[in-house]
Amino acid sequence: MNPEATGSRTSLHRRIRPFRTGGMALGGVPMATVLYLQGAPPGSWLFLAFTALLWPQLAWLLARRSADPYRAEIRNLLVDSALAGAWVPLMHFSLLPGALLLTLTTVDKISTGIRGLWLRSLPGMLLAMAAATLVTGGAFDPETPMPVILACLPVLLIHTTSVALGSYRLIRKVGLQNRELDRLHRTDSLTGLSGRADWERHAAELLREQAPGGAAACLLLIDIDEFKRVNDRHGHAAGDEVLRAIGATVGALLRSGDRAGRIGGDELVVLLPSTPEPLAIAVAERLRSAVEAIRLDDYPDVRPTVSIGVAGCGASSTLRDWFNAADRALYRAKDGGRNRVVA
Repeated sequence: MNPEATGSRTSLHRRIRPFRTGGMALGGVPMATVLYLQGAPPGSWLFLAFTALLWPQLAWLLARRSADPYRAEIRNLLVDSALAGAWVPLMHFSLLPGALLLTLTTVDKISTGIRGLWLRSLPGMLLAMAAATLVTGGAFDPETPMPVILACLPVLLIHTTSVALGSYRLIRKVGLQNRELDRLHRTDSLTGLSGRADWERHAAELLREQAPGGAAACLLLIDIDEFKRVNDRHGHAAGDEVLRAIGATVGALLRSGDRAGRIGGDELVVLLPSTPEPLAIAVAERLRSAVEAIRLDDYPDVRPTVSIGVAGCGASSTLRDWFNAADRALYRAKDGGRNRVVA
């Protein structure tokens, strides 16, 4: 058994079912081998049939029909450990199958990810072991014959492989979740552009990497014209649509290596590495024209435009200097009538 620890409470019994069914059937092979070599009575064989074949199905039915399947499955897992404990004396403490059974049963409890479950299973396991010892009269034969060793190998190999595969799937799942969280952390959810922390990090890298005499990087500071009026007249849903449309337009026009982000509110920024100012102005004009052509199906009266300030980083010693230079150019664009580019 190796159910993933990250599954939901309600699906615990469904995740454990195949592992319990397969694990107990496999475990029945070395137990049957020990019973055969011991010449065990019919009662032991009946108990083996219950443990290896009937109990996994009964456990499934008990959990599925319970008002609280999660708690019912916890009880089933504790019963699993008690059954394992009982089988150690019934096999006359045969060393390898007994140790294998107790170890794998405990590992299964740990693999569920339920905190402290393996500790909670120990009292039941020890009590069942003590009761079975009384039933067998304390018969003790720890030697493990070769047929029993061979019967134990499939259990050891298959169980270890299933645990490894389960751990691999869990690691991959956690890795994918971590990458998605990192993407969400770096991305503005409304525009789909970089968040502020992400573009500021890239801007700082551009400043550090700026080579003397090389083509200066440029920063475009973009402000949506009359954005407050859009929100006031048409509602914030219209404002969100404008931001989404402009974000998609800006993202579609970026060149390889460019980086666009949202500062907050109605302001966006574009970083253009190794771009001289005349080329940056041309890029800004393309962005301005593309935004001017945006039409929103749900808000046909909304005609968004943007004002853009352009600044190169050649004379900027810090990110704040660079940003302030672009901000001054943006204010000149807005003072000049909006919907224009100023460097």
